Amino acid sequence: MPQALTENIILPETPKELQDLAEQGARSLQNLAEIGELSIKVWQAALTGQNDSVSPAKALKEMNEALWSSPETLAQATQDYWLSQQKLWLETMDRWKDGTPPAPDGRGGKRFSHPGWTEYALFDYIKNAYLFTSDWLRDQVSAAEGLSDAERKKLEFYSRNYVESIHPANFFALNPEVLEATAEQNGENLVRGLSMMLEDIERGHGKLLIRQTDMDAFEVGRDMAITPGKVIWENNVLQLIQYAPTTEKVFAKPLLFVPPWINKFYILDLNRKKSMMQYLVAQGFSVFIISWVNPTSAQRDETWDSYAAAVLSAVEVVLKETGQKSLNIGGYCVGGTLLGTLAAHMGKVGDKRLASATLFTSQLEFSDAGELQIFADEETLADLEQQMPDGYLPAQTMASAFNMLRSNDLVWSYVVNNYLLGKEPFPFDLLYWNADSTGMPAKLHLYYLRRFYMENAFARDEFSMQGEAIGPEDIRIPLYHVATRDDHIAPADSVFRGAKMLKNAESRFILSGSGHIAGVVNPPAAQKYQYWTGDLTSADSLGEWLAKADETRGSWWNDWAKWLKKRSGKKVQAREPGEKTGVLEDAPGRFVQDRFDLR
Repeated sequence: MPQALTENIILPETPKELQDLAEQGARSLQNLAEIGELSIKVWQAALTGQNDSVSPAKALKEMNEALWSSPETLAQATQDYWLSQQKLWLETMDRWKDGTPPAPDGRGGKRFSHPGWTEYALFDYIKNAYLFTSDWLRDQVSAAEGLSDAERKKLEFYSRNYVESIHPANFFALNPEVLEATAEQNGENLVRGLSMMLEDIERGHGKLLIRQTDMDAFEVGRDMAITPGKVIWENNVLQLIQYAPTTEKVFAKPLLFVPPWINKFYILDLNRKKSMMQYLVAQGFSVFIISWVNPTSAQRDETWDSYAAAVLSAVEVVLKETGQKSLNIGGYCVGGTLLGTLAAHMGKVGDKRLASATLFTSQLEFSDAGELQIFADEETLADLEQQMPDGYLPAQTMASAFNMLRSNDLVWSYVVNNYLLGKEPFPFDLLYWNADSTGMPAKLHLYYLRRFYMENAFARDEFSMQGEAIGPEDIRIPLYHVATRDDHIAPADSVFRGAKMLKNAESRFILSGSGHIAGVVNPPAAQKYQYWTGDLTSADSLGEWLAKADETRGSWWNDWAKWLKKRSGKKVQAREPGEKTGVLEDAPGRFVQDRFDLR
């Protein structure tokens, strides 16, 4: 057992010491009595808020069906499994007898980094038995017959989440680091952890909303979303922000951003060092951005078409404010998907108000659309519909779905750190933004999952907007596409295929290093990562394109700014926000400051 469990035994010499020891023992017993119940509560509560479609019960059912698809293969694999487990146990017993600790092997990553997992034979056995079992389960899923690619990906997701949920580090009695801390602190770590867990359940309105950072360390408008500007217009789904110029003259043609409504816009204005908005203003652009509402039942009737109409209204306000006939526009993630369909509609009806569009990690072709596609099937949509009786998907449900894509890092590591070790998570602005979740209007969200992830309707020319049939061939403006190499939300291959199918658009495609967030929010001053450029017409696949592409160290922002300046007209005298349309309030506005957990 961990040494700390025996080091804290004190032999009393006086009645006072005996009394102190008795009180300490009573406190420890009282705290330790809650250990089993606490670990079960934490494990169950951490899954209570998750999408029903990724629950362990469903994962087990899916895995069993796959494993039993070939009974003979399963029987042989099961026999091999138990023989290997027996061998592992015998090896552990031999080490236990001679007292020889195994050499650290680094297996299992940082969750097995505590020395106790290697120094003590019992915990070393638990670690290795778990690693062997998880590898065995993954192998069986990979070898299962009769599955389509989509079914296999879904099953791999289920099995990965199941394996991560039963990691021995998640349980008090199986984690040497937690046992050691409990002995050293007489269980006070569990008391702090239980207090945090109850606070997080309260913050999640009855469901466990695991804190990933100190939610009191930051404030939107004070620490983030701080680029100066004004809210110059709003309707029931968005506020329109115009940023204040910092140069004497600005490019005449304005730039409007359409961020995703799945998250809040200030990822593009996170702080002074990382702000894309501040960078663009400093480059002399006249910058506007949409701030989407955090939905309630008031948005229950919003649709894809109504959100597109709201963007068109914002376009009209921007043009009125700047006195221009057209503007440049950018969209991020699902905001870019909406923008792509809107650009097609405007092309179809002859609306010339878009001069160019930039799509950041935005998918238009969804045949293989990344890990979020596992949430898009009839069963999941039926489950989601049941969770939206008020006409919108609660913010914590959407946050939980995203967290389950990386549950080891975003769920279980915090379960151990917060609730078992009793440690407050480190203040981190990016994780604050990640936890500052938004809901989804029900009709809009179900439509998006069905028409894009399930049916790939736009790419197949089976899409319509405002009653008009549209498709990729209707996009006829210059486009700048940004994909990120390690993106699990909008895979680079998917973004590449979407760019390739726009036959009537002049397109520039770049691939950025890193992932969905860091690959986009990568200011030049940071001197991080790299990007690749090349002729989009020279290859039929991303791999072929990348083999011929040119690599440049650092951020792609300067390349984009150069491209954008060519399409932004002459320089004109800068003007303060809202001179023509008026000012409603200071940026970042009340829409983005609406936190669902504080309602």
